[in-house]
Amino acid sequence: MLRWILGGREAQSSVEKSPVLCIGEEQPKNCFTELQVLKGHFDIVRFLVQIDDFRFASAGDDGLVLVWNIETGERLQELRGHSQQITAITTFTCSNGFTSLITASSDRSLSLWDPDTGNRVQTISDLQSSVKCLLVLERLSVWVSGGEELCVWDKDFQLLCHRQKYSDTGITALIELPENLIAAAVDKEIVIYRLVVSPDSSVSVTDVSHCSDHHDQIRALININDGIFASGSHAGELILWDSTNFQNLAYEHILWEESHPSGQTETRLAAPKPSEMSIQHLTTNGRVSLGKRAVNNISWTWWFSCEPQCFVL
Repeated sequence: MLRWILGGREAQSSVEKSPVLCIGEEQPKNCFTELQVLKGHFDIVRFLVQIDDFRFASAGDDGLVLVWNIETGERLQELRGHSQQITAITTFTCSNGFTSLITASSDRSLSLWDPDTGNRVQTISDLQSSVKCLLVLERLSVWVSGGEELCVWDKDFQLLCHRQKYSDTGITALIELPENLIAAAVDKEIVIYRLVVSPDSSVSVTDVSHCSDHHDQIRALININDGIFASGSHAGELILWDSTNFQNLAYEHILWEESHPSGQTETRLAAPKPSEMSIQHLTTNGRVSLGKRAVNNISWTWWFSCEPQCFVL
């Protein structure tokens, strides 16, 4: 397991071999043992994406994208060009078959990068607003950006179509569904769109459904399998959805009771009021792991098991 420790606040110089701190052999080994500490970023790291079997990239609030060797921890490339924080990053297979990186930034630009050379291949600037999420649809040879508007782009970075304008919150998450459908988180609602590809290769986007069972802003979307996807909200709501008819299959509002230090005397006049857990991240391997953040910034993890006829929290 790798962990990134923030370095000093000063900007980093040109790419050089990064110092890799190897943890001593005397440290007890377990599944959470740190193997290496990688330094290079000088602000919060928010994104990690695997490029191939040998490399991954990290990005965050310093506007940098760093490419690392997975096995050795060596810093291979430093991608510079954004003037503000990175808001989204994804891998992308170009027309020539090589894997590239697409990044979005608060500087209202999109960039295509060659991770082999560190060069910025293409840039889309002066967008109306910053992009908050990216989704690549390899089967259709297009990619989608979400923010205050939904845009569909081809592999040559040409805009094919767009839909605008959404709430001030905008689109915060995107996932691919079967039958050329995509799900977009827009504030408290999930909007289902269908991408229609015409014989002349033009693309259009149509509304299919609106899912409005959440009571707070949706922070995370994820596919469980071909038939089920899940969403998590800022208020700790977890909902499982049918990917074909978009029906609510299961709903859980996750609460917790704040504990008090031992020995502290407390007089209760009523039952304790539970606090909400904010769902910040979802990941799956047949079950969903929920990353949450409480009011006091304590991180919690819950497991949600998903079987064809059984949903257990």
